[in-house]
Amino acid sequence: MTDPTLLALGATVLCGTLAVAGVHSYASGRAQRQALVDRLSGTGPLRGATGRARRFAAVDRRLRRTRLGRAIQLRLSATGLDLTAGEFFTYVTAVVVALWLIAASVLAPFFGPIAGLVGVWSAVFFLNWQRQKRIEAFINQLPDVARLLANATAAGLALRTSLAMAAEELEAPAGEELSMVADQLTMGRSVDDALGELAARLPSRELVVLVTTLVLANKAGGTVVSSLRNLTQTLEDRKETRREIRTMLSEVNATAFTVPLLGLGSLLLVNSSNEGALARVTGSPVGQALVLISLGLYGVGFVVIRRLGKIEV
Repeated sequence: MTDPTLLALGATVLCGTLAVAGVHSYASGRAQRQALVDRLSGTGPLRGATGRARRFAAVDRRLRRTRLGRAIQLRLSATGLDLTAGEFFTYVTAVVVALWLIAASVLAPFFGPIAGLVGVWSAVFFLNWQRQKRIEAFINQLPDVARLLANATAAGLALRTSLAMAAEELEAPAGEELSMVADQLTMGRSVDDALGELAARLPSRELVVLVTTLVLANKAGGTVVSSLRNLTQTLEDRKETRREIRTMLSEVNATAFTVPLLGLGSLLLVNSSNEGALARVTGSPVGQALVLISLGLYGVGFVVIRRLGKIEV
């Protein structure tokens, strides 16, 4: 090989190396810029608090710019789930498509859209159930929260310091929620705004009473220690009452879910005993109307049973 050939080969290798380094530097800088934009715009980091790499980051960024994405993220933030709006939306979409295809193939094509709507409703119900579950867990920890705040205030600590100390002492979800409040207070937000956002995120009568007591004590002073200790005993009594009511109504709640499952089981039984029966029934407008009416009655029964088993304490 001649010297010009070696020179050309060396120049090619050098240019290729510089090109790879340039592309890598450009991609790294763009990723850092996007992470900075996400953090400053409130669209969230690409990694969660647990360090888990986020999936569907592009979907999440685009979705959070819409009203639907912001609503999903608001609901997710109240549930404590380690999911982004993009991940939740992608998973729900996959489940809805799967339910659509399964219902259309097992029952009849008419039941495909119905199964998709049931999948969407189930996703909303799951978020509400997770939120209510977190609220219940937080309510069960409220006596400990009031006790810690009363002891810290009796020791002469300020309310901001008391909230930060309670956040360190308590487990999730109370520890996480109070930690968010303490961080907001550190960033300069007022006590009224931080505690008011907490009460809006996890609405309950017990938390509203605690927040009102803390806000009034922060504004006007007074015997906050005795108020918190009396509130602690009241919260303990309400906790036991709620536990007894939940135990008594467990059978009613189980019945609410059993009734729609019986309807689904009857559809599967009819279609298995007479193959193609549902396809023939839903092949006419009258049959479709009757199926929709029956499904609506099952839905009404579910809602009525749930309402009857709901007692406000």
